[in-house]
Amino acid sequence: MKKTLLAALSVLFFLGCSSNATPETVKPVLVAQQSLESLKLNDQFEVSHELDAQTQKIIFAFSKDIGHTCNEFLATKTPEYLQENKAIFVADVSSAPSLIRSMFILPGLKDFKHTVWVLEDKDISAAYKAGVQSDKIIVVYLQNKIITDIQTFTTTQELETAIQK
Repeated sequence: MKKTLLAALSVLFFLGCSSNATPETVKPVLVAQQSLESLKLNDQFEVSHELDAQTQKIIFAFSKDIGHTCNEFLATKTPEYLQENKAIFVADVSSAPSLIRSMFILPGLKDFKHTVWVLEDKDISAAYKAGVQSDKIIVVYLQNKIITDIQTFTTTQELETAIQK
């Protein structure tokens, strides 16, 4: 019985750790003057969201540490803070094994009062990470879904200034 259970858990672990290879040449998505019309992601509650013309800023966190930094900062604000500042927050969890995502990361994101758009697909994530410093907080400025500027930040003070800009 123990061996059967151990074998089943091992299979689940390796399935959860499997990854799809991403192409070596990925066309960057976050480029000035490019449209983000097609950006559609689920949030932490699996509710689908599409970018609207009112959105002026998108905050991207591509690493675990940056995601924690952003979420901890946003947790100190009202749940409406992002909406009031015409901003959305996107957390990339695609590098985590699917088992870890489904058992720990996504349930943990449900504890936040602010909305977190979740980027789960490695291929899609690769296109958004291409050409940017993915180890920093990325803020993309928009006008009518068109990228007007892309800036990187390292501190929550810089992030707050960028959001309230």
